[in-house]
Amino acid sequence: MFEIEYQGQTMHIDDSLPLLPLRDVVVYPYIIHPLLVGRAASVAAVERAMVRDHLLLVATQRDKDVDEPSPQDIHRVGTVVNITQLLRMTDGTLKILVEGVSRARITDYTRADDHYLVNVELIEDPLGVPKETQALMRGVSELFERYVKFNKRLPEAAVATVTGLDNPVLLADTIATHIPDKIELKQTILEETDPASRLRILMRVLTEEIEILKLERKIETEVKSQVQKNQREFYLNEQLKAIRRELGHDADEGRELDDLLEEIEQARMPSEVEEMAMKELDRLAKMPPMSPEASVIRTYIETLTALPWRKRTRDRLDVPRVRRKLDEDHYGLDKVKERIVEFLAVMKLTRRRKTKSPILCFVGPPGVGKTSLGHSIADAMGRRFHRLSLGGVRDEAEIRGHRRTYIGSMPGRIVQAMKKVKTRNPVILLDEVDKLGMDFRGDPAAALLEVLDPEQNYTFSDHYLEVPFDLSEVLFITTANTLHSIPDALRDRLEIIRLPGYLQHEKKEIAKGFLIPKQLAQHGLKAEQLRITEPALDRIIEEYTREAGVRSLEREIAALCRKTARLVVEKGRKSLTLQPRHLETYLGPPRFLTHELDRQNEVGIATGLAWTQVGGEILPIEVQLVPGKGDFILTGQLGDVMKESAKAAQTIVRSRARSWQVPEDLFNKHDVHVHVPEGATPKDGPSAGVALTVALVSAVTGIPVLRDVAMTGEITLRGKVLAVGGLPEKTVAAQRLGIRKILLPKDNEKDLPDLPEYVRKTMELVFIEHIDELLEHALLEPPGREAKTPRPRGAGKRGRTTAPPPAAG
Repeated sequence: MFEIEYQGQTMHIDDSLPLLPLRDVVVYPYIIHPLLVGRAASVAAVERAMVRDHLLLVATQRDKDVDEPSPQDIHRVGTVVNITQLLRMTDGTLKILVEGVSRARITDYTRADDHYLVNVELIEDPLGVPKETQALMRGVSELFERYVKFNKRLPEAAVATVTGLDNPVLLADTIATHIPDKIELKQTILEETDPASRLRILMRVLTEEIEILKLERKIETEVKSQVQKNQREFYLNEQLKAIRRELGHDADEGRELDDLLEEIEQARMPSEVEEMAMKELDRLAKMPPMSPEASVIRTYIETLTALPWRKRTRDRLDVPRVRRKLDEDHYGLDKVKERIVEFLAVMKLTRRRKTKSPILCFVGPPGVGKTSLGHSIADAMGRRFHRLSLGGVRDEAEIRGHRRTYIGSMPGRIVQAMKKVKTRNPVILLDEVDKLGMDFRGDPAAALLEVLDPEQNYTFSDHYLEVPFDLSEVLFITTANTLHSIPDALRDRLEIIRLPGYLQHEKKEIAKGFLIPKQLAQHGLKAEQLRITEPALDRIIEEYTREAGVRSLEREIAALCRKTARLVVEKGRKSLTLQPRHLETYLGPPRFLTHELDRQNEVGIATGLAWTQVGGEILPIEVQLVPGKGDFILTGQLGDVMKESAKAAQTIVRSRARSWQVPEDLFNKHDVHVHVPEGATPKDGPSAGVALTVALVSAVTGIPVLRDVAMTGEITLRGKVLAVGGLPEKTVAAQRLGIRKILLPKDNEKDLPDLPEYVRKTMELVFIEHIDELLEHALLEPPGREAKTPRPRGAGKRGRTTAPPPAAG
């Protein structure tokens, strides 16, 4: 026996109810529904319910054509209903009016005479209406209102049945009742226990139905009007001709054709293009002026005449002047500037011969000046500049254009750019080329293959133009944040120039030379009204920004300018000199904390170096031995490559343990725990191999690691140290922390010229090839000179300290 609240009253429901199978009807709770009962078993079930408590279970048949359904022919989920009215007909059938009470699931069948009794369990709907469900209710209600508007078979009053319903269960059931001929859908909604899922199903179905109804109405309208359309157009065109003759406008039409002919002649097109334009002009002359096709042809001819078939700007080939201009606009970026100067030098030597423009691709993190560098290149060369943002572009027609058979067709963005710049040798920047998408409309990256191939783009074919257009003189520059998302075929056509993140001293120079003067001018301040000292600028870069570029730094400088402007206006302050101690007053507490060197040498702690997109970072690595069973524990959210480096370091240490006089059973009786702070930051890569090895050796031998030594490099099982990348960023991070010696792979000695000069002068850079050299420089003393005992981390001054051996686990 179940007890539920129904319409404000307590209702008792027996767990065994008569079953009334339904052919093509689904009844929902709280919905009143008339039913016609004619089968003998169904009549018997209704009679039994009327004798008892007027309650029975209605469930829909899987196949409506089955006259005597068995349990396998009936859905397991139905509705407990209350018979509110019963009318006996003369032919023995019954007309009943039922009201749904609750969803229920059939658990068992019992044959009673000529009908079924079923055991049921009620399905209760969840309480409460989350915000997501409220949003779904609103969307479904709006869709149902539109559905009723398009569906002629539903009365407009159907909308009123759902207006004001705040119960998602009742709303979904009411709307499902009004959708005709969808028995399987209605049964699915009945069986779904989550109200939000019911509403999502209805949103999908209603959206599909609305689109189908729209198409039905459109087809009906087109069929009705198609017969009259041609006659009406002919009649109206004849009237327009008569009116134009009376007004003397035929002369205007003739002048328009003469103007187009003159533009074709002045455009100096190639012969095949001019032939196509004249052919289209001839077609236009034979068409009625108001014809839709005439408008398409007119636009096509105007597009052809607007393109720069012969016109080009004169390149500025003064190489020293170009280099000065690039230096004025951008600090550093020497490799990029060198490549542009080389291109101009080649152009100057081959000015009488046609030179293919390179396809440059600037790759680097956000904010390092990739887009602005394109502006500077165009300005330095005296060329016009156009930028195309490709982020999120998914349609091939955005590059190649639409065919003229489509209404509203237009050229692709490349041809539109050429039309806008009005010269055939501009600089076109294709921004965010790594963020191109792809869907059913095509692959824009594949369309770019022809655009960015110097061997093909001199005959670039746009679907709208249908004639070749020469792009070989265009200097294309692409930008990207990463290379892995660019297809291989497209990447093969690009000359990759990497723009690394700015180092701290570069950011400081950029701020002093570019950002601060720019922000002072934008905020109406003079140089003497705001002075930011170098220590303050250093602190802003270190503690208030964490980026590869300088956008956040510029925002912080802008914030200081706003504060200064307010002081000048409100308090009459004449000048402000910012010291590091003032920054918390104007910018708030520091957003990023910097690492500090340990005060003493520690056992099991090594200082590694890491590269990130926002610059170099210190990577402290901690190793602790604890009594255990020989487990090797890695924590700190390490990636797969870094985990493998740690296991390689463990193998190296175990293989050499005897030569270092480490007890043979040490690794069997102790767990080794390796932790890399900060735990919430993912870390990966092989360059921490040497630091992991040093920390492990220190932990098992008890020899402290020198606190002012940092290291980076990959380690092999044979103890060789392999080269890694990102040395400029890593060494700057170490210098900023106060490290005095850095251990680097011998193979990276070739990268020494790339390191900042002040790093090379102020730090001791040691290049190593083997683990023995590594330990000689990293530990207080090399292992193996005497028996050593591993100890946990603890206090101690510089020098080796010992502690009692850990107890066996």
